[in-house]
Amino acid sequence: MLPAVTLKNSQHLIIYLLSFGAFLVAKDSSQRTSKKIRSKTVKRTQPTKKTTPERGTPVSAKKIAPEPEANSEYPKMQLEEQTLAKSTRPIEEVVTYDEPDFSLMEISSNGPQVLIGPTHITRFEKARITGTRSLQLSLGAPSFIVVPPRVRDSVSLATAELLSKSLPISIRRVLPNGLYQDIPIDWLK
Repeated sequence: MLPAVTLKNSQHLIIYLLSFGAFLVAKDSSQRTSKKIRSKTVKRTQPTKKTTPERGTPVSAKKIAPEPEANSEYPKMQLEEQTLAKSTRPIEEVVTYDEPDFSLMEISSNGPQVLIGPTHITRFEKARITGTRSLQLSLGAPSFIVVPPRVRDSVSLATAELLSKSLPISIRRVLPNGLYQDIPIDWLK
């Protein structure tokens, strides 16, 4: 009877060898398919040897290498175009929509009234404003508030400026039909 340690080690070795064999099979099959795809889409050209003209020969006597074919310049683009062109759906089932044609029109309100969206600042607007303002502060922009002693970085200073509503920033909320409203920060809760 074999000791448990050698049995356990041999089991680990068997598992390792099986997984390594599976890796080699997968690697070989992926190389074969990539070679097939490359051979179908890209025509390989033989590299030309560059020769330098001898001294004293006129410039017109220099050998000029032939220009590469237009198709072989961008093999990756050809591959992508071919894969995009193939679709499993029939053409009758594919639905395409026209781009909506609208022009932007501003909605004006009487007084500080938010007409589009919630009456408070959303988390996305807060993140965008805080990130933009912290970048400005880190690049040397002056602060709009007195810097509190607990603030050590530009992100917390930008958040403090946003919470005190001292930033001269307006948020533009746009509807899908082209109507929009520019809302100053101090109108939002």
